[in-house]
Amino acid sequence: MVLFEIPVGVKFIQFFSNSCPGREYNRHLICRTSVLILTFLTYACYHASRKPLSVVKSYFGRKCDGLVPPTGTDLNDTTWCDWAPFYGSDGSVLLGVLDSSFLFSYAGAMFLSGFVAERVNLRYFLAIGMISSGVAGYLFGVAHRFDIHSLWYYIAVQIFGGIVQTTGWPGVVAVMGNWYGKGNRGLIFGLWNSHTSVGNIVGALVASSLLQRDWAFSFMIPSVMIAGMGFINFLFLIDSPESVGLDKPDTFLKESHCDASTNPRDNSGFLDTSHDDSADSDTELLPSQPIDTKSINSNSGSNKEKAIGIIGALKIPGVIEFSMCLFFSKLVNYTFLYWLPFYINSSSSYSETLSADLSTIFDVGGILGGIFAGAVSDYTGMSALTCTIMLIFAVPLLFLYNLFGSINLWLNIGMLALAGFFVNGPYALITTAVSADLGTHKTLSTNSKALATVTAIIDGTGSLGAAVGPLLAGVVYTYGWQNVFYMLMASNVLALVAILRLVFKELRLSCGSSASGSTV
Repeated sequence: MVLFEIPVGVKFIQFFSNSCPGREYNRHLICRTSVLILTFLTYACYHASRKPLSVVKSYFGRKCDGLVPPTGTDLNDTTWCDWAPFYGSDGSVLLGVLDSSFLFSYAGAMFLSGFVAERVNLRYFLAIGMISSGVAGYLFGVAHRFDIHSLWYYIAVQIFGGIVQTTGWPGVVAVMGNWYGKGNRGLIFGLWNSHTSVGNIVGALVASSLLQRDWAFSFMIPSVMIAGMGFINFLFLIDSPESVGLDKPDTFLKESHCDASTNPRDNSGFLDTSHDDSADSDTELLPSQPIDTKSINSNSGSNKEKAIGIIGALKIPGVIEFSMCLFFSKLVNYTFLYWLPFYINSSSSYSETLSADLSTIFDVGGILGGIFAGAVSDYTGMSALTCTIMLIFAVPLLFLYNLFGSINLWLNIGMLALAGFFVNGPYALITTAVSADLGTHKTLSTNSKALATVTAIIDGTGSLGAAVGPLLAGVVYTYGWQNVFYMLMASNVLALVAILRLVFKELRLSCGSSASGSTV
């Protein structure tokens, strides 16, 4: 059972501000803005804490010969420039195993995480998950201080980190879905989803700036950041409008245009629950009994909503297709996330620090790509077609970047930005607006408790691809980087194929509506 509760920090603010009396519109706007900011920072911290390993990879694998140690380093200590067991002929494979240990545990736990998120307080869920994620990252960093070289230790830490990091995505998407209705959802979520790239950029810059000093800090500082943000969420995150007595977003948007006298409130601006506010036209239009949706929503006819099951969520139209598309899209995205700094360093003369900084350009392009995809999806109403077009452009761009990206610095920057734009666009759109739309699909009738489950299914399937990608890259890389890029191009093609049926459906509906409009 999900319990609604006003956060401690919000109670504190209300006490000193006398609950800030005012119209519900202002209260709703303030709450939604705070949720937007907090969830943005939350998932940016999740991604920032994942980035250090990709930065430290090239550091683990280099030899000490000819290198100058940092000031104050014991000249007899060689562990500042390499780290067993990750250097040598099989170093890249072992580093790929570390990536996959995290990602496979992340993918497997994601399905359970979405199931749990629908049934607990999301504020507690995120706070505990973030603090636990900070512990996982810190354990990786202290391995340097205690001179730990056991591969199984690192694998165990990665598995633990993968499990607790699954609290992030279902949690933040469910909270955002609770506060933001369907209007302009693609654009709002596209802007909001830039937290992924911002987190990657911050994580890379923090890790690279501390790398030469002590790679342990490259893990510890992002860990402190995510744990601290978890505590802030515990104090201030308002996980749903109901927790502070406000209407749901779609209901609120309809009622905000009406006279305030038709919607009685108490003096604090909270919803007066003693009054029956049932003027939502969508609710009135719903039948008293569900129409052939019992398998999806067994509790549609009751007043108390029941969280949806995994089988029911899979029956929502489009969930399977977009899940498979995300499998291949996320495979490409996470291969870049975990291997791009290492690729730039090994394919050019750039240092480890510069390579890590350059890799952030991919994320800058990804921010713009996510916003563009969301805006186009809102304007056209064709999410699948938007993804398909961007995937078509991504394939030749990856091919060209592998051929010409290392020629000079500015060409590398330009092509990386374009690759990030087209690679990240479909990934961002599916994991945000598409997941939220499917989680509130019309076949669910009045049930709103499907957001976290649908999000977990789609992102969990995508995370399986994210686990496969870096692992394959670690193996394929030994046969040449060009083969890694062929693998990524093939994945984009398969992502496109996965949603072709939905593309044709969108085009038929568009042509049908155009034809009917022309006959009027």
